[in-house]
Amino acid sequence: MKTYTLKDVEAHNSKTDAWIVIEGGVYDVSSFLDDHPGGKQILLKSAGKDSTEAFHKFHAPSVLSKTAAPMKIGVLEGHEAPPAPEEVNETEDDEDTTYFGDLVPFGDPFWYQDFASPYYKPSHRKVRSAVRAFTDKYLTPNAFEWDEKKAIPEEDYKRVAQAGLLAGIAAGATGWLDEYAKGLPVPGNIDPKEWDSFHNFVLVDELCRCGSGGILYGLIGGFGIGLPPVIHFGSDELKKRVVPPCLAGEKRICLAITEPGAGSDVANLATTAVKSEDGKHYIVNGEKKWITNGVYSDYFVTAARTGGKGMGGLSLLVIPRTEGVTVKVPVENLLGKENKGFQLIMANFNPERIGIAIQANRFARVCYEESLVYASKRKTFGVLLRDHPVIRNKSTQYDPETLMMRGGGPIALLKANATETFEFCAKEATQIFGGLAYSRGGQGEKVERLYREVRAYTIPGGSSEIMLDLGIRQSIKIAEIMGAKL
Repeated sequence: MKTYTLKDVEAHNSKTDAWIVIEGGVYDVSSFLDDHPGGKQILLKSAGKDSTEAFHKFHAPSVLSKTAAPMKIGVLEGHEAPPAPEEVNETEDDEDTTYFGDLVPFGDPFWYQDFASPYYKPSHRKVRSAVRAFTDKYLTPNAFEWDEKKAIPEEDYKRVAQAGLLAGIAAGATGWLDEYAKGLPVPGNIDPKEWDSFHNFVLVDELCRCGSGGILYGLIGGFGIGLPPVIHFGSDELKKRVVPPCLAGEKRICLAITEPGAGSDVANLATTAVKSEDGKHYIVNGEKKWITNGVYSDYFVTAARTGGKGMGGLSLLVIPRTEGVTVKVPVENLLGKENKGFQLIMANFNPERIGIAIQANRFARVCYEESLVYASKRKTFGVLLRDHPVIRNKSTQYDPETLMMRGGGPIALLKANATETFEFCAKEATQIFGGLAYSRGGQGEKVERLYREVRAYTIPGGSSEIMLDLGIRQSIKIAEIMGAKL
């Protein structure tokens, strides 16, 4: 790339010929003047100058790598790229992860800075490093574009699968799925025998650093709650047929429970599944609505009524994609036992709620981290935002202990706690970003998007009101079983 001096750049400062310097790169913005969102005058004021400081006051770093990239014509003298270093055969074991991440206060869990924890081992650190690198390279830079298009490109979905990330999510606490994940790498190249629920937690948590609920819903919203019932309750033949292509990203799967007339009231679902005369098929008839990833899915793990009214008449079936409201499903696609589907659905709810809590917790951190970084460079009245007492006070307004004291039913309360924390952090982050928080793209991109997506976490899996009520009821029930005199 051509090298210029600052004197060369200074000569290009007119309405028809404007160059600027940002981080040592020389950009010809002449053709962009009329398209600049802030107006051409802002660019003209910077024409012929080094505008690095001004640029970073109003733009996210990704603008340089995406929007501005085609306009780059060279580099400033003294900023030439250094020669490529010799390759070093460095293994994961050589990496110093004592202080991991950007070290923004509360932006990451304390164990990332090597605070003692009995739950995390070197293998968890390897998974953390691998997923963060993947997220930073493939997800975060594309979040805005995919959000605008309302879809994740097929090739990118398959890239996630081929990196072993879908297999890691499906493994959960049951261990690596060797039989069904053949040919897929284990994230971090760890020994598959080491895989546990905390590897799953770290994987999902790190994916969420992309700051897009849409990406997480697109990747694992249906997969994360649709495939586990097949893994845990399907026949060997059904698992061999369905699980491998889903882990490889060749097929997609979702959970179809909710209907137009029944959501939280699972016991009163109306979709029916009646056996054919020869007993080889179920004839399924009904409607499902608000099915996450349903439009993309090849398999639908569907709740249908095979028996009488109430919870005792429900079954779970794996239904391949087909047309119409009446479909014919082989009896071999039944999960568990007939009329015992309600128990399977309830068993699936807890992992779903834990997953929502994990995502909401990291999204709350993203809101906090983005706000603190922004407040550390934005000035008002000549003072950094973070140095204003009213801004510092925002980090002390929320007392999570008050939520943890609400009672038992820990998973229900965890879900309520995490999503309400996410909602609070998103709201406060918008106050710090101001107008940037309701402008798509730019420095407030993640906060604007997450603020829109908050309700997609507080409502699914059981609204906060239902979760808190469930937690208290379970606490009372357990207390009575334990002999409490209430």
